[in-house]
Amino acid sequence: MLDRILDPLAESLTPAAARALVKFRADPATQARIAMLADKCNAGSLSAKERAEYEAYVGAIDLVAILQSKARRVLKSRKHR
Repeated sequence: MLDRILDPLAESLTPAAARALVKFRADPATQARIAMLADKCNAGSLSAKERAEYEAYVGAIDLVAILQSKARRVLKSRKHR
């Protein structure tokens, strides 16, 4: 569902915006926080607040991954025009 909702956004990406989106990575501090929360989740030791934070990160990561996939497709399709 989210994939379909984001189609119009992907179609409006400029090549520069698509390239920037493909290269996007969270900053090292955020990556470290996500890794720590993931470890605690796997160990079953997240607090309720940490679980909510981790779930928010996972949702954001999913959104970014979908957008990055769409950006790659945009770049590929424009390359072949």
